[in-house]
Amino acid sequence: MDRKTILLLAVCFLLLFAWTPLVNRIYPPVPVQGSTNAPSANVTQLQAPTNTATAPLTPTLQAPTVPQPASVWTPPSTAESLVSLETEETRFVFTSHGGGLRRVELKKYPESVRRKKGDSDQAQRLATLNAHAPVPALALLGGPEIHDAQPYRLTEPAQGVVRAEKSLSNGLAILKEFRIDTNHLLHVALRLENQGKEPLVLPAHELVIGTATPISGTDDGTMVRVEWFDGRSASSADQAWFANRTLGCLPGTPRTEYASAGTSNIVWGSVQNQFFAMIALPAEIAPRLVARPVDLPRPTPEELAANKRLNAQPRGFQAALAYDALTLAPGQALTRELDVFAGPKEYNALVKLGRGIDQVMGFSGFFGWFAKLLLLSMNGLHRFGLPYGAAIIAITVIIKILFWPLTQASTRSMKRMQSLQPQMKAIQAKYKDDPKKMNQKLMEFMKQNRVSPLGGCLPLLLQIPVFFGFFQMLRSAIELRGARFLWAYDLSQPDTVAMIFGFPLNPLPLIMGATQFWQARLTPPSPGVDPMQQKLMQYMPLIFVFMLYNFSAGLALYWTVQNLLSILQMKLTKGTAPAPAPVPSPAPARRR
Repeated sequence: MDRKTILLLAVCFLLLFAWTPLVNRIYPPVPVQGSTNAPSANVTQLQAPTNTATAPLTPTLQAPTVPQPASVWTPPSTAESLVSLETEETRFVFTSHGGGLRRVELKKYPESVRRKKGDSDQAQRLATLNAHAPVPALALLGGPEIHDAQPYRLTEPAQGVVRAEKSLSNGLAILKEFRIDTNHLLHVALRLENQGKEPLVLPAHELVIGTATPISGTDDGTMVRVEWFDGRSASSADQAWFANRTLGCLPGTPRTEYASAGTSNIVWGSVQNQFFAMIALPAEIAPRLVARPVDLPRPTPEELAANKRLNAQPRGFQAALAYDALTLAPGQALTRELDVFAGPKEYNALVKLGRGIDQVMGFSGFFGWFAKLLLLSMNGLHRFGLPYGAAIIAITVIIKILFWPLTQASTRSMKRMQSLQPQMKAIQAKYKDDPKKMNQKLMEFMKQNRVSPLGGCLPLLLQIPVFFGFFQMLRSAIELRGARFLWAYDLSQPDTVAMIFGFPLNPLPLIMGATQFWQARLTPPSPGVDPMQQKLMQYMPLIFVFMLYNFSAGLALYWTVQNLLSILQMKLTKGTAPAPAPVPSPAPARRR
């Protein structure tokens, strides 16, 4: 490989690595224009029933056909009052502005992980959900018939219960009752009652689940998303979906609203980031889910100057359960109940809650099964006293031992293939004018010598599910947050030790690339491969370095140990079994 080719490859790799931040710098996300907190549902205007004595016992639902003017969230001008409900794990803070959750504080999780063991946990802020959101979670939106600028009356906590209530001028009385439960759960009961003397037509309305926000100011928001579950599979919308970039990178028309597919199929809806989630589980399946992007408070110029890693344009995604219009007869009431989970995305705890909530972990598809198995194995080893870094190494060693016989057979097969190259090249030269016959003769020759062209690829193919399983597991496992290994202070994040001209220095991906390059040099070349292709294959590890450079340190640790074990196996297998004498290729028939 000449110098020009190497230089071209290096430039391509650098562009591949810098493409995303470069595009975000040149074409920054478009700020949200206007209000994004208004339901865009439709409603039919109906005549009030003439005989209220025969009003139905259940609310009358209306077909959404006529557009309703948007309702803008306007917080009350009066002072905001806050009350809290607390457990050992969670603090729920309720507000009179909207009668919902201002924020949820997770008392056992800091907002950011300590870089040094000597740093004080008390000096750090707690991880919060719905942080700095413009609209409180569990607020009710839907026009002046449902929402006005008057605050709710909050009762002081009594026996783990808080009540928020108010009455509107149209006769609608709204009562919300919040009761804390174990395992980060909050039970919510919403009651709408027509206390007037005439039937009350309520437009389509939304019950806000909350706003998905970044974990901290340095979180770039790539893992922030909204998600919903229909009983079979989960669907989601994240930063990339709302940005709607052309070909995934070029500027496009940003989307301003996400709506779930189908109707009456929302088993649960959630707002979440990488490690924490707020999930609403209605007692009765909700009709739809809607989500919209919202701008969050930006850091001050002084804060940006002090910490260049802060996100200058933080954004969140507000999600809500959307309900159709309905009519309440005089004295008639409607009650909706739901449970709200607000806590860490811990797989074992989510599985116990049922209803498919563990889908928020992202363990989906074929590789999801491997992710679950690897997470359970890692937690099991940790319970025996192994740190999480050592547990990842132990799992890698166990996997390598399981695949050892297959890898050893593959290595010997590749050696036999290498020893047969002269005979195979002779066959290729002899039948070069007849490719079909050449392939037939090559296959017969390899069958006689008991070698397979796929022998070297099979172990790698079998390890791909394990790699992607590790990728899914390490991406959202709360257990690894703050887990240390050598210089890495957080195995769920890159192991950055320094910033050089604004570029992070991550040692583990560099070590991974070096070991992979070493392994490629030791791997016997495949027969019949062009020398230029062999050179390219040797430099393929550089691609993995750039792809995994900013991924979690735990993933780089697994891949590094995997490479070292493969190198060790190659050293042990080398020369252990001499290649068998090749079966001579059949001599060509002489022409008479």
